[in-house]
Amino acid sequence: MTAVSVLPDTPENRKLADNVHPTDWVNPEPTGRYNLVVIGAGTAGLICAAGAAALGGKVALIERHLMGGDCLNVGCVPSKGLLRAARAVYDARSGAECGVRGGGLVSFDFTAAIERMRRLRAEISAHDSARRFRDELGVDVFIGEGIFSGPDSVEVAGKQLLFKKAAICSGARAVAPPIPGLAEAGYLTNETVFSLTELPQRLAVIGAGPIGCELAQAFSRFGSRVTLLEMGAHVLGREDLDAAVILHQAFIREGIDLQLGVKILGVERHGKEKTVRFEQRGSTSEVTVDQILVGSGRAPNTGGLGLDAANVIFDNSGVTVNDRLQTSNPDIYAAGDICSPFKFTHTADAMARILLANALFKGRQKVSRLTIPWCTYTDPEIAHVGMYEQDAEANGIKVTTLTIPLSEVDRAVLDGETAGFARVHVKTGTDMILGATIVARHAGEMLNEFSVAITNGLGLGAIARTIHPYPTQAEVIKKLADLYNRTRLTPLVKRILAGWLKWQRR
Repeated sequence: MTAVSVLPDTPENRKLADNVHPTDWVNPEPTGRYNLVVIGAGTAGLICAAGAAALGGKVALIERHLMGGDCLNVGCVPSKGLLRAARAVYDARSGAECGVRGGGLVSFDFTAAIERMRRLRAEISAHDSARRFRDELGVDVFIGEGIFSGPDSVEVAGKQLLFKKAAICSGARAVAPPIPGLAEAGYLTNETVFSLTELPQRLAVIGAGPIGCELAQAFSRFGSRVTLLEMGAHVLGREDLDAAVILHQAFIREGIDLQLGVKILGVERHGKEKTVRFEQRGSTSEVTVDQILVGSGRAPNTGGLGLDAANVIFDNSGVTVNDRLQTSNPDIYAAGDICSPFKFTHTADAMARILLANALFKGRQKVSRLTIPWCTYTDPEIAHVGMYEQDAEANGIKVTTLTIPLSEVDRAVLDGETAGFARVHVKTGTDMILGATIVARHAGEMLNEFSVAITNGLGLGAIARTIHPYPTQAEVIKKLADLYNRTRLTPLVKRILAGWLKWQRR
């Protein structure tokens, strides 16, 4: 088995590698036909393999690199570990209003913070390990390149696997924009930034999408001088503009050099320094940094899979699937980043469950019926589910939008976290929830109530009838529901009720 190292070479990373790509691994001998062969052991692949095996299927799982995929190794897990450290140092330094003295003197040890992340990642990796899937779940785990050799067979490490059904869960990878000189100068992505051993004193982040914004804020809080370069007019260009403005203001307060509406002309390297030249509103500027982080762009991993041999249609967007996740080969399905525009771990999880029902049990479940929430884990977080106002209007749906600022929520005031709001879009004349956005420090935790409501057809009336504990920031959702109820109190209804009450006083 070819060794795969996770950089830097530390005890924590060796433990991680031993779990997700053990060097002493011996692939099993395939016997008979598998109910399901899964290519790719990221979130979608792991859920497919574990679920099929738990239901009694004969399952093979193939991974060429690291089990756990992006989420465990270079995505959700390491990034949130670092974001927690960034929040801790920020809170320590900004607690003067709460009586904390000397916050400006708080020191920060980047090495300790990143070592903590690596330790926790290694601990979490046991859940995705090759040994667990083999010994506890009964899955045949193959480490190597999985390549379709025909419409019902896959080759891996010299062995042929026959299948009744197959699942392509090979994910996506980070890609960089075609900026002159960028490749020659060298750059980081989410796949390499967590291998840093020293904090860059100056950091340029290209792209103000979720990855760029999260890491720009984290490294700024660690002490890097961060320049965030974005081609669009504002950060998080796909989000509610009011939400983006709040994050914009937070970045400015925290000292991030935010450059919007730029066109990057090129990158030059001079020794250890890198200079990024960009054009903005007709003038040319430049910034010199120690590291460049590219936080934009993902490409599906379709190469090297032998998709043509399997009669599977694909393009630059990934593998083509129908609403039931079936490819052009009716015996082959796909799930996760390889075929979805929503490149989130929780979406891959949900799609894998649909795949299992449809591929193994002739189900008719559809991806289009999923309600997909998402969250950008900046401070404050920005979370959304369902439609935006413009989406509803584009579909000919009349919308009523209701907003409650966090400044009207007692717990947010007491926490000193009033920069945010909760917003809901309902179908005009009804309490039917079309979509919702929350901007708050823990918006991702608060959004679930709206997701449950939309998924199950519950309106704002159901939320209004639900008691919410006081004081919590999530009470803002109840306030939205109460605001909706007040809109129902039209002048006519109020006159009728007032007349009734007047009659009662006789």
